Amino acid sequence: MALHPVLAAVTDRIVERSRGTRAAYLARHRAAYRQKVERSQLGCTNLAHAFAAMPAQDKILLKEASRPNLAIVSAYNDMLSAHQPLAAFPAWIKQAAQSAGATAQFAGGVPAMCDGVTQGQDGMELSLFSRDVIAMATAVALSHQMFDAALYLGVCDKIVPGLLIGALTFGHLPAVFVPAGPMTTGMSNDEKAKTRQLFAQGKIGRAQLLEAESKSYHGPGTCTFYGTANSNQMLMEIMGLHLPGSAFINPNTPLREALTYEAALRAVAISAQGERFTPIAEVIDEKAIVNGIVGLLATGGSTNHTLHLVAIARAAGIHINWDDFSELSAVVPLLARVYPNGKADVNHFHAAGGMALVIRELLGAGLLHGDVNTVMGPGLEQYTQEPFLDDGALVWRDAASASHDPDVLRPAADPFSADGGLKLMTGNLGRAIIKVSAVKPEHRVIEAPALVFDDQNAVLDAFKRGELTRDFVAVIRFQGPRANGMPELHKLTPALSVLQDQGLRVALVTDGRMSGASGKVPAAIHVSPEAVSGGAIARVRNGDLMRVDADTGELAVLVPAAEWAAREAASIDLSHKQHGVGRELFAVFRQNADAAEAGAASFRLPDWQE
Repeated sequence: MALHPVLAAVTDRIVERSRGTRAAYLARHRAAYRQKVERSQLGCTNLAHAFAAMPAQDKILLKEASRPNLAIVSAYNDMLSAHQPLAAFPAWIKQAAQSAGATAQFAGGVPAMCDGVTQGQDGMELSLFSRDVIAMATAVALSHQMFDAALYLGVCDKIVPGLLIGALTFGHLPAVFVPAGPMTTGMSNDEKAKTRQLFAQGKIGRAQLLEAESKSYHGPGTCTFYGTANSNQMLMEIMGLHLPGSAFINPNTPLREALTYEAALRAVAISAQGERFTPIAEVIDEKAIVNGIVGLLATGGSTNHTLHLVAIARAAGIHINWDDFSELSAVVPLLARVYPNGKADVNHFHAAGGMALVIRELLGAGLLHGDVNTVMGPGLEQYTQEPFLDDGALVWRDAASASHDPDVLRPAADPFSADGGLKLMTGNLGRAIIKVSAVKPEHRVIEAPALVFDDQNAVLDAFKRGELTRDFVAVIRFQGPRANGMPELHKLTPALSVLQDQGLRVALVTDGRMSGASGKVPAAIHVSPEAVSGGAIARVRNGDLMRVDADTGELAVLVPAAEWAAREAASIDLSHKQHGVGRELFAVFRQNADAAEAGAASFRLPDWQE
């Protein structure tokens, strides 16, 4: 199938835009390809330190330059359900490596925080910056120059992007990403959403809410809605960094263990000493990044990746922007409806055909680059297969010929919608992103007076006082990366949903994030420039007529141009956002954060980014 012309044009534009930076990135990392194995560059004292605690047999192998040594970088902790299953993985990986005549060492751990735990709390203001901490922690783990390939164990929101950014700074090393899988299905997402709305209205108490939430989040594995965590897993698969079909296999199952074992064998095979050397610098290129954007759009994935994918691409010397997302969204059909874009969860999505079917449909429609490098070798076609156990042996079979549930997953010829539902918003407020996969057409154009808030709790307080029973656009400013770390404002979803269900016309506009679970209320998010940098969102006043038009992409304050130009931007005292729950330690992150469209990174990457 010929490439769709828009896919080809956007890719060509990205290649041209990135020509100099990508060439510099590749030149730096290719200089390290197929040189001596990493540890052979160490002195004897260095090497002795590095394997002092290893078993005797492993020491023998580590002394041999011909034997690959695998790094394990893990986000394990046992508080978070998504990462708790990772406890068992290092032992499996080491066993697999030994079976292939290689070794593996636990190189280092990275932090893993949960937006579900910190949602609406002060700790959420560390969340986005934790991505950069994870990237740096990954670099520290790999800095010992002991490794010939790496396996990255992580799942949730900022963890996988952080691991990938870190991995790309070691572009000469092959990389395999190893997921843990989603928890089994609990309370239906529809029932969970209704319970949250009842609590927001004061119709049920905290005990009833906690009981419902406990039935939803009830065991090991990723949360089962299609937020950022599961969007991460989709991305790693469609970008060729997972084993095919491994994203949504539940933890604590024989298949999950077999896939983890096989991931280690694959890392050995693609190491410099293996049969098919495949460094990550050659996997994550312009085509892989475009494939990631297409996958995000086709599945209705997380808006957080309009930040993360930009930062990931920059780490590989590639420059993308929101125009690229928006233009691709116009031609990429929506193939999946997974909560919050539908009632099904990711287990249902996987059972309906999952990633193998999505990739096959997109390839058939000319909407993916098939000629890419992956950890499995050249070509994305092999990702149209699913893993199974056949008498205990891991095998792959072709995906189902059709969706097992067309209410959840559809072919490209008969999608849920002809576009991906992600749009660039522009106007006199700047640039923003809106996701309308779950927004009904009648709610996509809102023209109403502004109600301006500088904190999400102020919105909820006004809701509880009954002050929001009218049409309005909630403008929540000073929520950008430089103001307070750009927290998610998902805590507002139940209240705004209640108002919309009452027939009121409501929308949200913010320089913060709304989360991977952006739902049925129209939300123009990531407004740039942000308020603290003098962005136009800081000029909005209560009562200004605003227009949020997701159909045309217009985001505007409807006041005379001269009056708008003459207004001064508001400022507020943010000192109370600079201490508590560790925020003191992140002052340098806030001071140096890029704009949202640049990825909101707080560090400056090497000279290929200049």
